[in-house]
Amino acid sequence: MTTVLISGSSVAGTALAYWLREQGLTPVVVERAPQLRRGGQAIDVRGAALTVLRRMGLETSARALANHSNGMNMLDPEGNEIFRSEEFALSSGSLDSDDIEILREDLVDLVHARNEGVEYLFGDSITAVHQEADGVTVEFEKAAPRRFDLVVGADGLHSNTRKLVFGPEVQYSHHLGTYLSVFTEENYLGMDHWQTWFNDGTDGGAVMTVRENAELRIYLGFASPEPIEYGYRDVNAQKQLIADHLTGFGWEVPGFIERMWKAEHFYFDAMAQIKMDTWSEGRVTLLGDAAHCAAPLSGQGTSLALVGAYVLALELGRTEDHELAFARYERRMRPFVEVNQALALLDPQSTPPEERTARTDAAKDAIDLDAIVD
Repeated sequence: MTTVLISGSSVAGTALAYWLREQGLTPVVVERAPQLRRGGQAIDVRGAALTVLRRMGLETSARALANHSNGMNMLDPEGNEIFRSEEFALSSGSLDSDDIEILREDLVDLVHARNEGVEYLFGDSITAVHQEADGVTVEFEKAAPRRFDLVVGADGLHSNTRKLVFGPEVQYSHHLGTYLSVFTEENYLGMDHWQTWFNDGTDGGAVMTVRENAELRIYLGFASPEPIEYGYRDVNAQKQLIADHLTGFGWEVPGFIERMWKAEHFYFDAMAQIKMDTWSEGRVTLLGDAAHCAAPLSGQGTSLALVGAYVLALELGRTEDHELAFARYERRMRPFVEVNQALALLDPQSTPPEERTARTDAAKDAIDLDAIVD
């Protein structure tokens, strides 16, 4: 039976493990964190990705955990309202859409619960990949070396697998001029199914209710035309960058910054896209953000991960020729990726919400999951 090592246990890797087993393959998942990662932002499942979720039998469960908003407003740096809408929200689009907005950790938990019996190597990561004609020998930080038939890097924007097999990140990463953080806080503001955004034209953020108003997700970000040197795992340095750039904002922002310093679950990263000529090398391929990060600005990263996991597993299940399967996977996914990456490049200042919604609606279904690849 074909064994597949998956690096990364977020949406892409967890979904791939599920679909590989459905195709009769044996997945093993390695994850640097000691357990499934908590925190993170509200994410969207749309279009073709909803079809994938439905085929996993998880649509009803996901809708039960979905985040619902009654609308949003936009403030200037001093806290004065610029506009409000009860029909549209920047995080999720049209409020009457069939899309599912759900917390990242809740979606991962749902999929992970379907992976009972899958072997997980938590608290470990890949240090070397040695490809031979009939398999791949993988070395780990902690576990003894093991041999697999295939390796899939589903380990995000800063993919370790990509670096080991394809080369340094700088060859593939395209900075989009923005940095973003998100952290969790109790709903001390008393907000009711609402989103409030604030912006000075370059820097700003948002606060939104989740978990039926019990919690807030607070987003703080700033513009930077050029990439900034900082430690990807140096949380204090990341928080300092946020504090430095958002000093001077009024309204509740000073309180957000104060609470940020104590936040347990804190995410920070550049808004960037990954663009590669090919996602595969020998017996190794990439999936999700590791292959083609579209950036959170697209609103489609989770959908790309779910659809990609489904397509890759389907192709691997159709043939024992991994090179053919990888080629088919890429041929089916690349047009879908490109049209969704383009969403992140829309100018938020000059693109009307109606146009963005229309383009998102077109992009989210820009793949036929029932098509037969020649």
